[in-house]
Amino acid sequence: MGPVTENPTACVVVIGNEVLSGRTQDANIRYLAQRLGELGIPLREVRIIPDVADVIIRTVNEVRAAFDHVFTTGGIGPTHDDITSECVAAAFGVPWEKQPVVWARMEAHYAPGQFNAARQRMATMPRGAVLIDNGRTIAPGFSIGNVHVMAGVPAIMRLMFDMLAPRLAGGAPIVSRSVHAAGVREGDIAAGLTAIQARYAALDLGSYPYFRDEGAGVAIVAKGTDAAAAEAAIAEVAALFTALGGTPVAGEPV
Repeated sequence: MGPVTENPTACVVVIGNEVLSGRTQDANIRYLAQRLGELGIPLREVRIIPDVADVIIRTVNEVRAAFDHVFTTGGIGPTHDDITSECVAAAFGVPWEKQPVVWARMEAHYAPGQFNAARQRMATMPRGAVLIDNGRTIAPGFSIGNVHVMAGVPAIMRLMFDMLAPRLAGGAPIVSRSVHAAGVREGDIAAGLTAIQARYAALDLGSYPYFRDEGAGVAIVAKGTDAAAAEAAIAEVAALFTALGGTPVAGEPV
């Protein structure tokens, strides 16, 4: 169990059969985790779910009750399996209806006859949605309550998040400090690391073994909102490495 924090928390919901099938490799989770950490909104959970209406509705309702912010990616395009928007409307119990600003914008953008039923889906949103534009494409994402619905295409999702970020209520930024040592194994440091974690309960100490041609080792990463505490904890880890015959190196192995 991670440390208790007063910072607002986040969950990411990746929506798409293509991710679950392995056809598409998700490229958004790491980006969101890093950006949210900078904003002081630690990412606490990620769910990857299919384009199935009852699963989307159930998941959105579960996570919006459990986290301060929920970010969904995927399923807001024009095709038959892009059902995120209407499912979010169902989760909130509000109508899924023509969004007048987006509808007018898209209608003016396309040549006569090209703003067809498929594209009209992208201008149909839950009542009360607040737009998340992206500066590149005509169709926006949206926020409703604490749920932020964004594109799955990484370049567009990142632009949407840039637009959204100033509206998010965050906390103290999450800082990270790390150290690693070759020739040291997780089993060697387990007891000592547990003791260090107990002394720095407000931090999250992660242990990450690695394997290189020159040998195996382990990296320890301290994360939290107190930079001085993170540095002190990593200094204790470095001393533990030294006591076990390792040579501590600041940072993570490359």
